[in-house]
Amino acid sequence: MQRCSWCNLKNPIYVKYHDEEWGQLNLNDDYLLEMLILEICEAGLSFECVLNKREHIRLAFANYSLSSLIKYDEEKEQELLQNKNIIRNKLKIKAIINNAKIFNNIKEEFASFHNYLKTFTNDEVIIETNKTTNKLAQALAKDLKRRGMKFIGDKIIYAYLQAIGIIYSHEKECFLYKDEHE
Repeated sequence: MQRCSWCNLKNPIYVKYHDEEWGQLNLNDDYLLEMLILEICEAGLSFECVLNKREHIRLAFANYSLSSLIKYDEEKEQELLQNKNIIRNKLKIKAIINNAKIFNNIKEEFASFHNYLKTFTNDEVIIETNKTTNKLAQALAKDLKRRGMKFIGDKIIYAYLQAIGIIYSHEKECFLYKDEHE
């Protein structure tokens, strides 16, 4: 079975993610927060590296419990910086904690993060390949930055939208490929 060219076939974690998760529409707020955290961890790295640490990241960030994350403080940041099993970048850790608070504010304002995303997407899935950004990612990144999120740019948001299935980008040669006519 042929997969997207970026998928390392020698890594079962990556293959499983590609086959069962990436590009599959999942708008559950817990998942939306998890993927936002993972995309922040990815900045400057490969997503494969992040996936290999995913379970450790999950544990370090309270199983992505929003109510726990918004209580993380400087002491918790220092603890996370000592955790050799996660991405130990101080700016990323600070951004994750900050962004959890902004995510929570958005949830309170819109009743869910998914409802917030709908104001940009109209609940439509975009099918496109071979891009790293688009107008949707640019607009969403701009608004999230305006709200105070850190480590958020249009390329990170584009990858995020691909991960959660709002942008469907499996390559033409991939067994999961579909085009806008399907």
